[in-house]
Amino acid sequence: MVKNFKYSKKHIFNEQKFNFEKQIWIIYEMLDIISEIDMLVRARYPLIYIISNEENRVIKGIKTISKNSLWIWSYSTGFRRDGRGAVNEPTKDPLQALKFINNNRDKGIYILLDYHPFLEDGNPDVVRFFRELTMILKGFIKNIIIISSILTIPPELEKDITVLDFPLPKKGEIGKLYDDIKGDVEHDGRIPPINGNKQHVIRALTGLTETEIENILYKSIIKHRRFDIDTIISIKKQIIRKAGKLEYFHTTESIDNVGGYDNFKEWINKRGNAFSDEARSFGIPYPKGVLLLGVQGCGKSLLCKCAASLWKVPLLRLDMGRIMAGIVGSSEDNMKKALDLAVDVAPCILWIDEVDKAFSGLGSSNFSDGGTTDRVVASFLTFLQENTAPVFVMATANAIQGLPPALIRKGRIDEIFWMDLPSPSERADIFRIHITKRGRDVENYNIPALVDVSHKYSGAEIEASIVSGLYDAFDDGVELCNDHIINSLKTAVPLSITMAESINAMRQWSTNRARPASLPHEEPERRKRGIEL
Repeated sequence: MVKNFKYSKKHIFNEQKFNFEKQIWIIYEMLDIISEIDMLVRARYPLIYIISNEENRVIKGIKTISKNSLWIWSYSTGFRRDGRGAVNEPTKDPLQALKFINNNRDKGIYILLDYHPFLEDGNPDVVRFFRELTMILKGFIKNIIIISSILTIPPELEKDITVLDFPLPKKGEIGKLYDDIKGDVEHDGRIPPINGNKQHVIRALTGLTETEIENILYKSIIKHRRFDIDTIISIKKQIIRKAGKLEYFHTTESIDNVGGYDNFKEWINKRGNAFSDEARSFGIPYPKGVLLLGVQGCGKSLLCKCAASLWKVPLLRLDMGRIMAGIVGSSEDNMKKALDLAVDVAPCILWIDEVDKAFSGLGSSNFSDGGTTDRVVASFLTFLQENTAPVFVMATANAIQGLPPALIRKGRIDEIFWMDLPSPSERADIFRIHITKRGRDVENYNIPALVDVSHKYSGAEIEASIVSGLYDAFDDGVELCNDHIINSLKTAVPLSITMAESINAMRQWSTNRARPASLPHEEPERRKRGIEL
């Protein structure tokens, strides 16, 4: 009976059909999904829908559990046994393909590739025949498996279809591809032996399909005669960007080049150690995430990039504009695919910039978009709550308005940090960092004088004053000096003045609700001159 079924490797890897020692492309990591398909097939689930872009890889897996005939259908070839042989013209028609399954005497699995367009509205004959097949096939040793990258289920079939997500290659499979390709090119004598950190390459290739991995490795070999990490990451960025849901950042920023925020730096350093196997053994769960709340230009986005560099993990930016774009009903699917990709790429940092704007309109979306925004945000909050993969969420916000209360509670994120305007010592650090970055010796500048003039300026505004001073100095034909920077500061109106009410409201809100990113400091009062009138 199915409920007493205990999965074993021996059941899948039938030694007469499959030599495990030689054909180890299907690694132990894949046994969960293959086991699930095997159980559904043996339990006579009539209709299984597998979501994947890798139909060849899925078919390979299905072949390892298929004891009877395997028929494969596509719109261009019709049904062919094992996907081989001449085109079967009569069965190219989607409805005739279903009739073939019904009439064919062969026991086994019938695979339909990219059948989703024929399940959409306007195909009542196909939908009705599917319903009849699901009832008929329960009495026969036949199963239908649809393989498609797009999930389309008509309401009439919702209760009859079982949906599975086929995972992307994990580290074991990627390592096998690495070894195979390395062995092939070295054996042919086309390149000298490839040396390098295999684990770094494998980590850089996570979140990609088998075909994408092969293409990247071969391109790297052709271009560099080795597996080049920078090439791999560059191509991976293009692939993820092409998907349109996430943007991949290859960061090089050092957290040492960020002035101030010592509390946050200490906190993020400790959390970086929690991704190790030793941390799991110690009983530490993966950290979930952090919310950075603060003034515009105070370095929230920079800290996200620095955290990724510090931890040596990919930084993926979630663009809510792209998630919400498209036809009605696609936003929820876009969010699911984005989060699934983050899990596949993990360990990684998932960055949501200006989350207060991204989630604006929550609660009123029933009147504007049929509740789509609410459902998308709900799915994201569920991910934060239930995710067990090493995906660390870093959200930034410039305002407290628009923040969903459910986002900021413990259990979904680990901490909220308030990032205030920099203190005098932090401003001094910021001036030193940006003056040095522009190729100047800080010893030639009066840093205390710059600190005094930059009271209530943000880090971004301090950097802008140096850049503006460089323009003035270049125009004057002289070297940059204190006066150029001070003049730039005096002619600009800082955001802390123009947005004083908003910033004060955030500062007051964060007093007992958020942890200060900086160490305690006191801004000295400006001396008032005691004049006599």
